[in-house]
Amino acid sequence: MFAALRAANAGPGALMITTFFSGLETLNNFIWGHFAFVLIAGLGGYFCWKSRFFQIRKWGAIWGSFFRFFVDRNKKKRGIHPMKAFFAGIGGCIGIGNIVGICTAVQIGGPGALFWTWIGALFGMLIQYAEVYLGLRYRVKTQNNNFDGGPMYFLPVAYRGRWVAVVVCFLLCVYGVEIFMFNVMVDSISVNWHIDLGWVVAMLLVATLGVALGGIKRVGELCSGLLPLFIFLYIGMGLWILALHIEKMPGILWQILEGAFTTQAAEGAFAGSSVMLALSMGLSRGAYSGDIGVGYTSVIHSESRTHEFGRQSALTIVGVFLDTFVICTMSIFLVLITGVWKEGMDVSLMVQEALGSYFPYMSFFMPFFLFLLGYSTILAYFVVGVKCAKFLSPKWGPRLYYAYACIALPLFSFVQPEEAFLIMSICGAFLLLFNLVGIFILRKEVEFSL
Repeated sequence: MFAALRAANAGPGALMITTFFSGLETLNNFIWGHFAFVLIAGLGGYFCWKSRFFQIRKWGAIWGSFFRFFVDRNKKKRGIHPMKAFFAGIGGCIGIGNIVGICTAVQIGGPGALFWTWIGALFGMLIQYAEVYLGLRYRVKTQNNNFDGGPMYFLPVAYRGRWVAVVVCFLLCVYGVEIFMFNVMVDSISVNWHIDLGWVVAMLLVATLGVALGGIKRVGELCSGLLPLFIFLYIGMGLWILALHIEKMPGILWQILEGAFTTQAAEGAFAGSSVMLALSMGLSRGAYSGDIGVGYTSVIHSESRTHEFGRQSALTIVGVFLDTFVICTMSIFLVLITGVWKEGMDVSLMVQEALGSYFPYMSFFMPFFLFLLGYSTILAYFVVGVKCAKFLSPKWGPRLYYAYACIALPLFSFVQPEEAFLIMSICGAFLLLFNLVGIFILRKEVEFSL
């Protein structure tokens, strides 16, 4: 795949880079197609059995709890409002991965990849519930009238050693500098608005670092304003297009189901796909989009001021539903129903092309959409990375983390988006392995209640 992204007459340096990323792609597909699948299906299936499908059985109560938190005016001194934690959490969940990253699943794995994304999300709801619950249970009070929690606090209990906290914090620091979404944002703004790429990189870098200094509370306030606006606009436009092609929907649904369990032949620019590739793409892109098993959501929700761990954890089920079953599904339906997934175009343009066939000025509005999503996600990841860096070294950790961000974000703005995505995907895969094994060890400590 990556060899096709560079010219055939590229020099030895470019060939080495291509070989390196091809190797990473093979490793990524192997982890997600074998280990990650077993862990997500096994642990998710166990929690479904243990809780008697809590995410379905208590669906109405979960939304009731969501709205109860929404109107909560209790002002405790320690921690942040539960809904600010929720919006900061889905700020990282609902992002460019829902529009661009998820499209790579279909471009490589075919329509059947969406089915495995749904399966991963159904199991992932309870996995994310469990990691947030454990983060809340093992969180600690801080000197600045707040809480700290997350995998670096509960995984040492599972693995019986502090070493795992160091490894996971390091991986979360790498994961916290969201090079993929930053890449897509600067490219979209630069190309569509005809602004020099260097200036876009500089402006977004300053905007990211400036707001991130306010921590999770400020990010939650920002996301609570940006995300509802995006969801309303995007879903409204998508439903309009689907309504115009409602007669195609049965065929699209059959494509998805058939592609999930059978090898798909090449069609247009689509090179064909095996069942294992569809499964790998669907799970990895869905888990990346919904942050299943990564641990970042646990860090954010641990700052909530509530002591009702079950109710706070249940908010993540709402987040995964909005992320995967609403936004990701809409993106895939749009590229399938308009046929752009077979045209071989850059994944960052697929949804824009689908919407642009029915709505004018998408070259202006799409960068705006991507900015709404990407900016909130980059900020949410970034503040988690800062907390992890501070955990590693209270004095030097944040300074080194900011230095790394100032180098990595501009550097990866000039590579192919697939390559930036691959770095994030592999980092997420290793985080998932550590977290899910640890959650399995502590599985008996997770209680499903509201």
